[in-house]
Amino acid sequence: SLGLKFEDVPNGLAAIFKVPAAGWGQIVAWMAYCETSVDQKPGSPGAKGELGWQGIPPGPSYNPSDKESRTKKLKSELANGR
Repeated sequence: SLGLKFEDVPNGLAAIFKVPAAGWGQIVAWMAYCETSVDQKPGSPGAKGELGWQGIPPGPSYNPSDKESRTKKLKSELANGR
């Protein structure tokens, strides 16, 4: 990990030059994955940006019709300062 610590990275634009190229590569690769892994054909939910709660599609971990689960998750987000 090149011995780089969080405290070593300054705020603002100066951070651009402190982050190693491999780090920027990971960021760009993740952005590309996010853009290409969702069906974005016209008329699909991905084309409208409707990807579910916080980008998580409905499934076993989140069911938008379960009001109790939704309330619990929203309260935990607020408790975590988000």
